[in-house]
Amino acid sequence: MSLTDKAIARIRELIRSGELPPGAKLPPEQQLASDLGLSRNLMREAVKALVMARVLEIRRGDGTYVTSLEPELLLEGLGWAVELLRGDKLLELTEVRRLFEPIATGLAAGRISEEDLAGVKHHLDAMRRARDDVELLNKHDAAFHRAVLASAGNSTLATLLDGISSRTVRARVWRGLVDERAGDRTIAEHQAIYNALVARDRALAEAAALIHVSTTEQWLREHFDQ
Repeated sequence: MSLTDKAIARIRELIRSGELPPGAKLPPEQQLASDLGLSRNLMREAVKALVMARVLEIRRGDGTYVTSLEPELLLEGLGWAVELLRGDKLLELTEVRRLFEPIATGLAAGRISEEDLAGVKHHLDAMRRARDDVELLNKHDAAFHRAVLASAGNSTLATLLDGISSRTVRARVWRGLVDERAGDRTIAEHQAIYNALVARDRALAEAAALIHVSTTEQWLREHFDQ
C-alpha cells in the first residue's frame, strides 16, 4: 500500500467509525494532517482522491465536507467505468443484469405505489408510440426500467443496475437497427412486466423480467461474433 493509500485509509476509517459522519466538515488541513500523523502533501493527495470518489466535497471558501454517502452518489462512477469495458465483458454485464434485475422487479411488485405505476405506464405507452423510432424507443425503454427499479425501494440495487445498463442501452439500439422485429418483442416483454406489477405478483414480475433480460442476452450471444 502506498503512502497515499494509507492516508486515504485513515480518513475513510474516521468516516466509517462515525467520527466524521455524512455532512461533517473536516478539521483544517494542518490539524487533520497532524492528528493523523501525515504530511500536508499526503493529506492533500488523499483528499483529492476521496473527492474524486465522491466521498468528500470541497466547498470553495468554506472547507471540505463528507458527502451524503448515498449509493447514487458513491456509485455514480460505475456507469462511466462500464462504458470502458470491451469485448466479451459486455456479455458479463448482461449476466449480472440477469442475476439482479428480476429480483429488483419482484421487489417492485410488492412495493410500487399507484403514482409510480402510472410513471411506468407512461414510458410503456411512449415506447408503443415510438415503435418505429429506435433511438426514442430505447430512451423510454431505459426510463421504464429506471422507474421500475426506483419503485423497488432499494437505492443501492437501483443504482447498481442503472450503472451496468448504460452499456447495454447502446446494445439495444444496435439490436433495434438490425432486427426489425425487436421493437414489437421489446414492447410485448415490457407489457408483461407492467401487467405483473399491476397484479402485485412478485413471482410473475420476476419471471417476466427474467424473460426480458434473457432475450437480450441470448440475442447478444448469437450476434457477438458479428
